[in-house]
Amino acid sequence: DYELCEEWEHLYPVPREDLINLHREHLLHLLKMGDMEKALQLLQRIEDPGICLAISEQSLDQHPNLAASHFLADYLTAHFYADLTTARRNEIQALYMGSKVLLTLPELSRVNYFHLSSRPLLMLEQLLMNMKVDWVAVAVQTLHQLLAEQEIGFTVEDIDSLLSKYAEKALNFPFALKEKRS
Repeated sequence: DYELCEEWEHLYPVPREDLINLHREHLLHLLKMGDMEKALQLLQRIEDPGICLAISEQSLDQHPNLAASHFLADYLTAHFYADLTTARRNEIQALYMGSKVLLTLPELSRVNYFHLSSRPLLMLEQLLMNMKVDWVAVAVQTLHQLLAEQEIGFTVEDIDSLLSKYAEKALNFPFALKEKRS
């Protein structure tokens, strides 16, 4: 049906909003099916960059699954970086980083942290509070690599500060140990 609509679009004038809605729904369908290659081909077929940007952003705002969010954040950053406001750019990059960190977690646990995908530091803090130290190690390594490549609303120092805070709390004993004397 989507392909038929796309052919129709080439034969008859279609209002811009209807065109955006059509392509957005088609893109979300392809992403839901896990067909990233066809999704990329669809975006590349769209000649108007303004329409392509609108479709990508609206699709991302629909909060699709993890792989789709990661794909869309990566696509928007790669192709429309200069067209985005600084706040929107930081938001999309945070989502990209958060989804990348989520992809390093065991598959069954991802659902527990998906709601934090746009807030990687908060996700890291949640992992620390849940005592998932092995997962934190992988997440920190991933974030360090990503922060070396991109500028975003937080830095490596913020991550180190968070880790130091929780390391200090782990060593803080609320009572004094007393020696037993005989």
